[in-house]
Amino acid sequence: MSTSSSSQSSSQATSNSSDTAKSHVRKRPLEGLRVIEMGQLLAGPFTGSILGYFGAEVIKIEPPEGGDALRGWRLMENGTSYWWHSIARNKKSVTVDLKSEDGRKLVRQLIDTADILVENFRPGLMEKWGLGPEDIRQTNPGIIYTRISGYGQDGPYSSKPGFASVCEGFGGFRHVNGFEGEAPVRPNLSIGDTLAAIHAALGVAMAIIERSNNEKHEGQVLDVALYEAVFNLMEGVIPEYSGCGAIREPSGTTVTGIVPTNTYRCGDNKYVIIGGNGDSIFKRLMVKAGREDMATNPDMADNAGRVVHQLEIDQAISDWCGAHSSKEIIAALEEARVPVGPIYNAEDMFNDPHYQARGMFEEVEIDGKPLKIPAMIPKLQSTPGKTEWSGPKLGEHTDDVLSSILKLDSNALTKLREQGVI
Repeated sequence: MSTSSSSQSSSQATSNSSDTAKSHVRKRPLEGLRVIEMGQLLAGPFTGSILGYFGAEVIKIEPPEGGDALRGWRLMENGTSYWWHSIARNKKSVTVDLKSEDGRKLVRQLIDTADILVENFRPGLMEKWGLGPEDIRQTNPGIIYTRISGYGQDGPYSSKPGFASVCEGFGGFRHVNGFEGEAPVRPNLSIGDTLAAIHAALGVAMAIIERSNNEKHEGQVLDVALYEAVFNLMEGVIPEYSGCGAIREPSGTTVTGIVPTNTYRCGDNKYVIIGGNGDSIFKRLMVKAGREDMATNPDMADNAGRVVHQLEIDQAISDWCGAHSSKEIIAALEEARVPVGPIYNAEDMFNDPHYQARGMFEEVEIDGKPLKIPAMIPKLQSTPGKTEWSGPKLGEHTDDVLSSILKLDSNALTKLREQGVI
């Protein structure tokens, strides 16, 4: 065989091998699915973020004037929130005036091409616009219609405004969060919205599986309430009350009935969290703390006994932590295989090698400058999610989406723009 023939054969083999490899590349789990995201701020948009991260095409409908309010929330650069670049990643921004009949017609046409709709308007508004589930199912029976609201789509409170702050209280979280005798504490986050979004994304995943299994491949309506997403975190609160009338109260930095698990101030004025509530773990902890008398005390050998002696145990651990730096405490307890850790802020996370090794930050470019945004979980080994682009500019994809999906020509787009519909 000539050299040229050998080279050509080798090249062809490499090409075939490459083609074979490409054919075996597994797609992200939601690739090929189209999502129409409607609504603003957190719960609905974070649902869209999750779906888009794992491969769905997410078309976000925004009002032409100003867009999603989150664009202007909290810390900003060049008029756009840093937050926006994270929560709107991988989305296509299409501006449509939903208050106009023509605008609603456009959105209806887009929904008819979609697999999933995510909306977080107040209950009844989509029906008022002629975009409710029963309206859409007439032309798109396979739609997975995902609704997020404060109190759900029915019930006596469904029409109440449902902000995360209020729903965190109504759902039970705020009652157990804080210190006895003081006002319940709010974390500096809108966890009610985030929890609702995670539940909504989980519901979408289950509905996709069910749709593929039913004979008609029909979709269904998902009804996610913020307060119910919070309520879902309440662990044993309900059976404890039902079984013996006990109401779990706030307990500061501890967990009622589990000892020791607490936050302790160290000699360098930094805090550590120590979870020493396993029987053998407790013994190792107290030996390290120089309290072998407690480690071997039969009255403290199990959790029930330690609950009785909680104040004494916590005081001993506090005294030990106060005499050493946080690094010394963490090193000593890690050596003894006792669960322990620091309390991190954003800077700590950035500088921690474990966060870096686990790939918990992704980088996007904003006006020529790098910006780190959080990676999203769960981590799928074979088909991981990814950030393809950061939050788009307002209306960046309007013409592309309407021309490629709805086949509108330039004259139709110009007319819609002149009318203020897009």
